[in-house]
Amino acid sequence: MQLDTLLELLRGGHAHATFADAVKNLPFDKTGIRPRGLPYSAWELVEHMRIAQNDILRFSREPDYASPQWPEGYWPASRAPKDEAQWKKSIAAFRRDLTAFERLLGERATEIDKPFPWGQGQTLFREALLIADHNSYHIGQLVLLRRLLDAWKG
Repeated sequence: MQLDTLLELLRGGHAHATFADAVKNLPFDKTGIRPRGLPYSAWELVEHMRIAQNDILRFSREPDYASPQWPEGYWPASRAPKDEAQWKKSIAAFRRDLTAFERLLGERATEIDKPFPWGQGQTLFREALLIADHNSYHIGQLVLLRRLLDAWKG
């Protein structure tokens, strides 16, 4: 297994926008807007991504971790952040958790395909693919949302 290839997949890019691309220079006053026809705002997507990624990280390293209730525990309670500081804090936490997951992969590289002693047969490799897939899906939604808000220059 090539750890570098898996890390590239987690970080995104190549043929797709990255998380950094998707949130860069988004005007704060647009973070809570749900464009017509979409059931979420940029805030809701970013927070959902942060919560889900943190859930996967914690599950992957904490045997006694309990996931939030589905689906309400994976989405923010509000359409918009309370202030710009909360928006920036969510973005920073997303990045911090991704870095922590990448470190975990490096620390456990020799057992990446070994099932966790907890869970239902999940492996660190599977959880890495889950993060990459989930983030890619929602980054695409963020790009679409920004296009609908006329806030995408990519």
